[in-house]
Amino acid sequence: MAKGIGMSKALAVGVGVLTVSSVCGLVMMAVMYKIQIDRFPPVSPPTPTKPPVIPTGLPPTLRLPDNLIPESYKVLIQPYLYAVIPNNYTNQSFAFTGHSTVRVKCMIVSKSIFLHAQDLNVTTVEVRKSDSNEKLSVSGYKIHQNETNFLEIQLKDAMSGNETYYDIFTKFEGELFDVLDGFYVSGLFATSLLQPTNARKVFPCFDEPALKAVFQITIIHRPDTVALSNGIGGRKLKKSRYLYGEEWIVTTFEETPIMSTYSLAFTVSDFKSKTRHSGTIIHIHARGDAIYAGHADYALEVTEKVLIRYQDIFGLKYPLTKIDQIALPDISVEAMENWGFISYQESGLLYDKSTASTFDQERVATLIAHELAHQWFGNLVTMRWWNDLWLNEGFATYMSYIGVQADGWDLRDLIVLRETQTAFQVDSLNSSHPLRLQENDIQTFSEITELFDDITYSKGAAVLRMLATFMTEDAFMRGIKMYLAKFEYKNTVYKDLLKCLQEETKEDLEGFMSTWIEQVGYPVITIITQTGETSQEHFLLNIAWHVHIRYIKDRDLAEKNDVLKWLLANVNCAGFFRVNYDEENWNKLRMQLERYHHVIPIINRGQLIDDAFNIARAHRLNVTIALSLTKYLVNDTEYIPWESALKNLDHLILMFDRSEVYGPITKYLRNLITRLYDHFEEYTINGTVPEKHTDQYNQVNAISVACSNGLTKCITMAKSLFEDYKNGTNDIHPNLRKAIYCSAIASGDEYDWEFAWMEYQRATVAAEKDKLRYALSCTKEIWLLNRYLQYTIDSSKIRKMDMFSTINYIAKNVAGQPLAWDFVREHWSYITQEYGAGVVSLGSLLDAVTKRFSTELQREQEEKNQGLAARALEQVIERTEANIKWVKENKQIVKDWFTGEL
Repeated sequence: MAKGIGMSKALAVGVGVLTVSSVCGLVMMAVMYKIQIDRFPPVSPPTPTKPPVIPTGLPPTLRLPDNLIPESYKVLIQPYLYAVIPNNYTNQSFAFTGHSTVRVKCMIVSKSIFLHAQDLNVTTVEVRKSDSNEKLSVSGYKIHQNETNFLEIQLKDAMSGNETYYDIFTKFEGELFDVLDGFYVSGLFATSLLQPTNARKVFPCFDEPALKAVFQITIIHRPDTVALSNGIGGRKLKKSRYLYGEEWIVTTFEETPIMSTYSLAFTVSDFKSKTRHSGTIIHIHARGDAIYAGHADYALEVTEKVLIRYQDIFGLKYPLTKIDQIALPDISVEAMENWGFISYQESGLLYDKSTASTFDQERVATLIAHELAHQWFGNLVTMRWWNDLWLNEGFATYMSYIGVQADGWDLRDLIVLRETQTAFQVDSLNSSHPLRLQENDIQTFSEITELFDDITYSKGAAVLRMLATFMTEDAFMRGIKMYLAKFEYKNTVYKDLLKCLQEETKEDLEGFMSTWIEQVGYPVITIITQTGETSQEHFLLNIAWHVHIRYIKDRDLAEKNDVLKWLLANVNCAGFFRVNYDEENWNKLRMQLERYHHVIPIINRGQLIDDAFNIARAHRLNVTIALSLTKYLVNDTEYIPWESALKNLDHLILMFDRSEVYGPITKYLRNLITRLYDHFEEYTINGTVPEKHTDQYNQVNAISVACSNGLTKCITMAKSLFEDYKNGTNDIHPNLRKAIYCSAIASGDEYDWEFAWMEYQRATVAAEKDKLRYALSCTKEIWLLNRYLQYTIDSSKIRKMDMFSTINYIAKNVAGQPLAWDFVREHWSYITQEYGAGVVSLGSLLDAVTKRFSTELQREQEEKNQGLAARALEQVIERTEANIKWVKENKQIVKDWFTGEL
């Protein structure tokens, strides 16, 4: 899954299910007044008078017992998106009905069967012996409405052990909610999102990643729709059948490989598709107008290239004959890696050259690369339990920077900005967590979903990059090939990976890597250059790591001109640690940057700035040293050092944009950015962009920072281009639209905002809608921001999947942050009801609306809201406490430094 919801009021309608083999017959539908009906109370078996002892009662943990192992499923599902119901019911509630047969291997004698089922009305349960079809008597069954989500089936007679096979048949009914998880509806399409534990919301199943099985899916759907799933559904498998005088289609899909329940997927829609045959059949599905406009063409091209590249890198052919990818108007995550049938947000798969930016194009490419990597890391080889989720997501994130090869794209360098530095921010908190937690510590839905965070994705990728550098990438990839070949179709723990990698190096990998994987945080390496003394310490805890340090000295450089005597450690930021130096070395490095910065690698120029600011925030370095490192940027046009500096200066703005310190900061930034703005001004005026990929990103930085800090010619340019747009001519380059729209609306009035809102409603391309949606949050008018917040809970105005990011945008605005905080607290019950209390995005929402918090009053407000997402709230409280302390100690120092530079 790429890095992101809950409950509706729809009244479901139960429908008796006709099996595929049926040719006629009519079952009356009845209104389903509640999701779960307890058919019979569980019956305790009699106390045995002789061995064997037969287990009874609930398992002692939230995990399924190990008495049954699933082998295969046959699942039939029929969604009702619209219809006329018999018995004078004229309004169709969104509902689905179905039945499932799961073949299991019984390992020990047992009278109890436990599967998962949630929000389902299970109407029939039958258990038969597979070889003889002998029916076992069921004494009762019940869904436990607690965190287990167990469907408990009690038998009168025990099942034999000794690996005897049984078939468990269930009929069920459920609602098609608009909650963006499980099996849900949006408009007139229905789709699934089953990761991490939502398969149980669709059919009774063994919903744990290690309980892999083969699936055969059948979908009954309207003739004007298309059904898609993981397997191939050929024309020859489609049959017409009539229900209530209306025609339906039965599509049965080929069996899947053995896989986990969360990788299953199905969709019913009227979407169109585009196909490419290149060894693997590649289909892109989307709204018809997007397909006809050619917006799927780029995704087809990228998918073909990345598949070929991965098959070469991994040494294993993609195991399926086809790959379907679908662009959904409503999905709560950026993408989901269902095996052979990947789901995306529209902006993550569709590309319109006329409106998409370079970032939009790169996002499509890297997101496809991320999800395709999951076809090997996650689907073919799967972590045994969610505590090793980083084996899925860390690998997919790391490979997304390797899988895409495009002219002029420096993606491998960007991993430091986007993953390493991101992970550092979260992992410096005491409330962070290790890459791998203990299995018993991850049990509940909330505990599982909280793992889909920056540690799992970004730190996972950064640590793998460090390991590949340590081993050499060739040796690392040889070990990966061995790992995939050895464990295909199986489940693993991280030590299985290390054992395969160990075959390619003489170094003790388990000794080296265990500290990085099983310990929270990362070290700060301190080097005293006068004595050569080197030490390490965690930001907060007394723990240590195995660290390999690569460094360069001034005498190692080929270019000797204007080189001072300094030492620079962690070359290219390959290690997942920060580096601190004695003050003399920091000053020499600063002077080197100011004299001739080219001798220091680009990545390290960004690293020096990021390390200095964050070590200063940890009270281990004077903040003026970090601030002084930014002065050289007037002579640097590279994106990585600029982006590193702007992210850290933005933190200062968050701390001081409501105080007297803000004025000197904006004046300094305006002076600092002017030369960079001038560097790109000719491109901007001419509506063009530089050739180099990262230069295009820095052009956007130049405009955004210059306009937001009051550079007059920037604001004038933005208002002029936006005025042309209002008059019917939009010549703004797609790269620059987000920044220019934002600047124009920030300096504009109500009519500018209303125009942008009208354009947002009219836009049909998701990438353009996203730019306008962001820009609408830039207004300084409080009443417009409040109106915009209200729009986020009206799905006719802002799509449900965009609610959280829209509030996050508003919270970035100094005028909008307190409004967003109040709004989230006021509507928390609604948010958790509609989107689910354990949803991944709740953490990012709390993070966004509290980032500016740096006072005791704000900390007290946070502590009064203990009902909010537990781990996320713990992290924001910890961050607020750190902000309070840092601001008290550094406010005057920061003010004096910026004032002195004017």
